Amino acid sequence: MYERRKTRQVQVGSVAVGGGAPVSVQSMTTTKTADVEGMLAQIYALAAAGADIVRCTCNEEEAAEGLAQIVPRSPVPLVADIHFQHKLALAALEAGVHALRLNPGNIRKPEHIKLVASEAKDRGVPIRIGVNAGSLDPDIAQRHGGATPEALVASAVRELEYFGEVGFDDVKISVKASNVAVMIDAYRLLADTTDHPLHLGVTEAGPPPGGLVKSTAGIGTLLAEGIGDTIRYSLTADPVEEARAGRMLLESLGLRERKGLDLIACPSCGRAEVDVINLANEAQQVLAERNIPLQVAVMGCVVNGPGEAREADLGIAGGRGKGHLFVKGQMVRVVPEAEMITALVDEAERIMAEGIDARLAAADTNAAAEAAADREELLQIQGRDANHTEERIERIRQISD
Repeated sequence: MYERRKTRQVQVGSVAVGGGAPVSVQSMTTTKTADVEGMLAQIYALAAAGADIVRCTCNEEEAAEGLAQIVPRSPVPLVADIHFQHKLALAALEAGVHALRLNPGNIRKPEHIKLVASEAKDRGVPIRIGVNAGSLDPDIAQRHGGATPEALVASAVRELEYFGEVGFDDVKISVKASNVAVMIDAYRLLADTTDHPLHLGVTEAGPPPGGLVKSTAGIGTLLAEGIGDTIRYSLTADPVEEARAGRMLLESLGLRERKGLDLIACPSCGRAEVDVINLANEAQQVLAERNIPLQVAVMGCVVNGPGEAREADLGIAGGRGKGHLFVKGQMVRVVPEAEMITALVDEAERIMAEGIDARLAAADTNAAAEAAADREELLQIQGRDANHTEERIERIRQISD
């Protein structure tokens, strides 16, 4: 487990951020906030996909009015995203939002910033200082030679100073950039500068797969260093993909308990006895639809597969027209190749109903012996091929000459 940086804690509705609380996943709606029913449908979808906190734009009076109706019915805390108009931040507070996000790059008048902070303080509502490299205050950018890590942190510090003048410190901070290296360096510098909780993200990461790679590179690097208390993947995609990706990253790093399926599979090679790629894709779809919260392995051959995936809750490996089903590395059943997915799903549902120990106790006593025989047959075939290696090398040399 990664040693996490010690921070203060803020409370976003029912979700604690920082101070040793679990790293939380955030996303942002794309529906018009004035569309109350449409917004709620998307918020519920995000919550189901793993989002702990959801951000909504509050860009007009109708949006603030919509928030007043949405907040009481939301399954997760809501953050109002504010740009330019400080009065809309005040309206969002009146609507009962659980937090605000302010961009220092476009709400610049100190009196407006301090007014919002005072009102948030009176209501016990935290604020995220959301610095963005693409909307940095021009005077800070000029002083630091552009949107450098130092400039991003300077913007956050100046906002903190305004908040401090009215005694407000219920704050979390982000310093996002679309350049992954700049983003990483900015958060490292910020972590050395303040003990406020940090919201991680690579802004404008773009569509998958590039956006997923950039976000994971930036967010994952920092989390592995113990930096970060809440995260968001900013993808040009259905925001449900953001929530799922964020949750999967935290589960992969061991920062959150697994909530859904974790499918692992070998990348396939010449030893594979089945079409691993299609098999893994089919297993992923079928098991995810059933919301099976297990680690499931799909392996190409019985020679290496069960051993390499022995830590998986459940797995299946191909071998000479058969599927070898195993639980925690122990063979439990052998099925025809055409029935591999059906058997995998059936065993997963039995594990969920009966438990792993019960399924191990119910294992077919012949399964291990049959798998061993198939493994030995494959090894013998590979061994016979290896005996001809020198002869083949000589032929290759002749061809090359």
